[in-house]
Amino acid sequence: MEKEYESCTICPRSCAVNRNRGETGFCGETASLRLSWAGLHFGEEPPVTGKNGSGTIFVTGCNLRCNFCQNFQISQEGMGAPVSLSTFTRICTALAEAGAENLNIVTGSHAIPALATALREARSCGVTLPVYWNSSAYETIEALELLQDVVTGWLPDLKTLNPLFSTSVFQAKDYPSTAKKALLWMAHRNQQVIVRHLALPGRKEDTRIVLDWFSTKLKGKALLSLMTQYTPVSAHPQSHELTEFQNRLLTEQESKELVLLLDEYGIDDGFFQELVNDTEWLPDFIRTQPFSSSLARPVWHWKEGFIHS
Repeated sequence: MEKEYESCTICPRSCAVNRNRGETGFCGETASLRLSWAGLHFGEEPPVTGKNGSGTIFVTGCNLRCNFCQNFQISQEGMGAPVSLSTFTRICTALAEAGAENLNIVTGSHAIPALATALREARSCGVTLPVYWNSSAYETIEALELLQDVVTGWLPDLKTLNPLFSTSVFQAKDYPSTAKKALLWMAHRNQQVIVRHLALPGRKEDTRIVLDWFSTKLKGKALLSLMTQYTPVSAHPQSHELTEFQNRLLTEQESKELVLLLDEYGIDDGFFQELVNDTEWLPDFIRTQPFSSSLARPVWHWKEGFIHS
């Protein structure tokens, strides 16, 4: 039981529910730490993937509800299983033994107290891998400070700086102001920070606003990863803000315009994702291998447990 869950204000939602008693707020999670999948992932940025893959651990639940979330099965539909501290440590150990370059904790903002405790326990049991925090950046500084002794690198999203869009799509008007504070805090840790921005079809100006802020506040302090992998996901309710782009991929022309934006703002230190015009790579966490075999190698699955290759 984590004391921060007694009246949970660990994320900006400040639901104030008692998760230790089984109550749930916006994220849909109690005090139990639930995971959906762990394995080697080869689709991250080169410094994270390395030669042997990133030891990725997907956490069930989320404090955002992005209409186009590609991992909606685990972030919004609750797919996952509770794990004890000992099982979490065994997962970390299995990833290390499989050759993982690091531990990569995905979407854990709502479970920071439990994850901080679990990561310390894994370290005390001999797991020495560096830890990346892979999140939406919808996080308070107070919560992030719980991680400062266990996290060695940061992989935050910067989804949008348009509060009208974040209200409609993420149900979080304060996402832009909150994310900016979180990213600035991360960038002053003297640790590696890779800021990810997913470009959306038909919303070039939103990306321009993000790049303008990044070039002013974070250039030289963090790397930018500009992603083009937006893929329509039909499992979510339609919204007015999504109608202009939800049913299509980015076009080749839009991809070229993104490169021009990077040049315009002088951002040349980071990563640009090549456009792939298909949806075959979309994960399905019902399967032991949610990704294509070239992208990942499973170690643990929420339904099957440890996977022996």
